[in-house]
Amino acid sequence: MKKMPVLFVGHGSPMIGVETNPFTKALNRLGEALPRPKAIAVASAHWVTPGTRVATQAAPKQIYDFSGFPQKLYDVKYPVPGAPQEAQSVVKQLSVAADEAWGIDHGTWTVLKHLYPKADIPTFQISLDQGKDFAGHFETGEKLKFLRDQGVLLIGSGNMTHNLRDLDYDENAKPFDWAVDFDAKAKEELDARNWEAFTHPQTTWGQAAFRRAHPSVEHYVPLLYVLGASEKQDELSYPFEGIQHGSLSMRMALFQ
Repeated sequence: MKKMPVLFVGHGSPMIGVETNPFTKALNRLGEALPRPKAIAVASAHWVTPGTRVATQAAPKQIYDFSGFPQKLYDVKYPVPGAPQEAQSVVKQLSVAADEAWGIDHGTWTVLKHLYPKADIPTFQISLDQGKDFAGHFETGEKLKFLRDQGVLLIGSGNMTHNLRDLDYDENAKPFDWAVDFDAKAKEELDARNWEAFTHPQTTWGQAAFRRAHPSVEHYVPLLYVLGASEKQDELSYPFEGIQHGSLSMRMALFQ
């Protein structure tokens, strides 16, 4: 079985679940180009827990973890099956807790709806342990490398920049200079494979710049799982580059 890629993807506004734009079209193309996975594991910014948890349901519920959006978004159905066997392998490998209460949140289904529209690939989520530092999240990613050899596509769903305080409600608004700068410098460090830059972001970019890009860190952390699960020999590419709403970098980073 061919080793599966690992993918970091921005998910931005939940409205990508019903939109057709350059970002969602890039997801469509990527889904057609990637080798078909046996299952998908997602580390989403929207599941943060004390300790790491793994969703092991056979039929995960779809979670609409947002409010105030148009009804058409709540009408979206993505009835993807779970992947209990693969999820249990993560529980065993990481010695963490199985979870039957969660499901797939919008950090997962709004992306997969465009990546794999048929909702026919078993999917499960891995939570972000709120007690870990950045290096700890990276180490968890390293422990998840084994999934790639089992035909599982690992996705980190967050954003390279995510500041809702500076959000412009116009999706196509001119990106803020600070967002462009942070995203560009992050790309430089990705190209250099300088993972220490990402496990010590306050040192790399400065406390103020990192806090401006990430007033809270849950959308940054999924990137660390992807970097940890990457290999030196992987080819790095960027299936999409762009900033929506002025402050949300939608950059994708693919290692394969």
